[in-house]
Amino acid sequence: MVRIMQMFADGRSRKVVFLAHCLLNQNAISDGTAVYPAAFRELVQFFLEHQVGIVQLPCPELCCLGLDRGNRQGAQSPVTEENTRIRAAMQAPAPSRMLEDLVESVMHQVLEYHRYGFRIIAFLGANRSPNCGVETTSDRNQEMPGRGLFLGALEDRIRAAGLEIPLLGVKASDDLLNLFARLRPLL
Repeated sequence: MVRIMQMFADGRSRKVVFLAHCLLNQNAISDGTAVYPAAFRELVQFFLEHQVGIVQLPCPELCCLGLDRGNRQGAQSPVTEENTRIRAAMQAPAPSRMLEDLVESVMHQVLEYHRYGFRIIAFLGANRSPNCGVETTSDRNQEMPGRGLFLGALEDRIRAAGLEIPLLGVKASDDLLNLFARLRPLL
């Protein structure tokens, strides 16, 4: 059991949200899939307006496979086919071990925030992603219900630690009003 310590009684809100890396940095997303030149601005503004600190998750694909995801022609394939290839590549021994290390690094942050009484609003992933999908992921060359490899592993660790933190998924094509309506009760 993690002992909660009281500190940080200054101007900070003591509320944080963990965001998929590409929501804050579209330059890291797989080739051919970026919607924004830099970041999902409306999402960032929403959290800042509600005084929620933003923690950027590492991009497992960038960290484990590289910016080109091991395929310089990735943008030539349909997104779900390339995502399925990425998912398979992430399950090879070396990337899989690196993914475990990323999960542990994020869990260290989660446990530190929890230990000091911060409220973790949610984890927000990128639906359809083979790693950061929450409601949908890519597998078998299609978008399907389920978790991506990274957020699925994180969810398992969060539960094993006895914590309850909502996981929500988003896509740039989502209706923002609907997304914000899902987020407001968590604030």
